[in-house]
Amino acid sequence: MSRTGNPNWAEGVSGNPNGRPKGSGNKVTGKIKQAYQLLMEDNLDNMTTWLGQVAADDPKEAMMLMLKLSEYVIPKLARQEVVGADGKDLFDNMKFEFGPDINDESNRVQPPQ
Repeated sequence: MSRTGNPNWAEGVSGNPNGRPKGSGNKVTGKIKQAYQLLMEDNLDNMTTWLGQVAADDPKEAMMLMLKLSEYVIPKLARQEVVGADGKDLFDNMKFEFGPDINDESNRVQPPQ
């Protein structure tokens, strides 16, 4: 199978060895996001009506629709690492004691006879 593309580049060698800059968006994705945003803005009144119609039959479903739509407006929170000032895990050396070891017969409380 032959490759199509720029014949000036050797196979396996990129014309942009550093790749796309980190954080730069895909052009098509950006256009789709803009189109979706415009569609949403143009239909806010309709969406309110539609949501009211759904809520009349099933309030729980209306709430679920609102939550799903909110994902496109409110950014999701990222997971956070909890570390100490030195950058190490705070919970590395943490120990919990819940009472005597059940396997230690010398400290076991004996039931009355």
